[in-house]
Amino acid sequence: MHQKKKIAVLGATGSIGRSTLDVVRLERERFEVHSLAGGSRIEPLVEAAREFGVKRVAIADAAKHDELARALREAGLGKTEVLAGERAAAELAADPDADMVLHAVVGAAGLRPAFAAAAAGKRLLLANKESVVCGGELLMNAVKMGGADLYPVDSEHSAIFQCLAGAGEEARRGARLILTASGGPFRGRRDLSGITPAMAVKHPKWSMGRKISVDSATLMNKGLEVIEASWLFGFPADRIDVVVHPESIVHSMVEYADGSVIAQLAMPDMKTPIALAMGWPERIDGGTAKLSLAKIGSLTFEEPDREVFPLLDIACRALREGGAATIVLNAADEEAVAAFLDERIGFTDIFRVVEETLEDCAGLGAPRSLEEIFEADRSARRAARLIIERLA
Repeated sequence: MHQKKKIAVLGATGSIGRSTLDVVRLERERFEVHSLAGGSRIEPLVEAAREFGVKRVAIADAAKHDELARALREAGLGKTEVLAGERAAAELAADPDADMVLHAVVGAAGLRPAFAAAAAGKRLLLANKESVVCGGELLMNAVKMGGADLYPVDSEHSAIFQCLAGAGEEARRGARLILTASGGPFRGRRDLSGITPAMAVKHPKWSMGRKISVDSATLMNKGLEVIEASWLFGFPADRIDVVVHPESIVHSMVEYADGSVIAQLAMPDMKTPIALAMGWPERIDGGTAKLSLAKIGSLTFEEPDREVFPLLDIACRALREGGAATIVLNAADEEAVAAFLDERIGFTDIFRVVEETLEDCAGLGAPRSLEEIFEADRSARRAARLIIERLA
């Protein structure tokens, strides 16, 4: 009999959070949900809190504290503690009663919870790539100093983690990482004019939130993943490649010096990397359908179109530049995608906003603290908003 591990689920109402709760449902003898955090949606938070009997619930929208508390009381959960505001999720991440933290908060808002979980020495199951993109060396040092264990939940980084498992330092020094990309909904398209938000969020393989779906459509998501992989695994940009693989069966690969390529394959379902991060070094059944290569028949690969989708190269350039460039990159993208989803700018304007913001904020030094990360983020957002206003 396993001793149950208590898990704090941050971003509980999003696709990753919901998939995590699905895994817990299958593995109730191993895990219990300790706490839940969401953004602004009250009903799914209350439903999950009632099902799993959680002790603490947090909502990022501070104005909804009383509404959430009232809804919990009406559901018979009056003793459940309610937290609200931008620091609420971080408080759950640091809770000494939680053994692990599933971190799926969207965007730079996930920085505080990531650092809080790291400092508290948690098993951090990380689906918030922005905390690595912006936190970089500071976050990795916080993980080390806090004695935390970081397990990536992005399917690509989970695959790399598995492909590197057992590889010694010498083998890693001669290796290359190969991240796979679905290509998004506009793979093969040369003319990106006239693209609407409804078109951009319709991903051909994955069920994801609106922001990450747009990032997939622009290939910015893959650029952010290159930056994340560099920090997670200690590989420079020139030893990380990207290949388009529309079937989304091979989730990523590692090429070793002898020419061997180790790949991780599975059906495109986020429950696979979630279950791996929750159970490692054991492998538990997260409820993912089994892979049949015979039914799939063939797997295809192609080079990404870097001319039509320039954000991939722009992201890699920001990684090489260092300083605060990746923070600026992320902030500009968040602002641009939000403006596109609000139909204030066009799809290809996202490229322009990101590139011009990087130019306007060139020279910002590397942050030395979490607060300096936020300062760089705010500076970049101000610059990006001015560009958006000019384009709108």
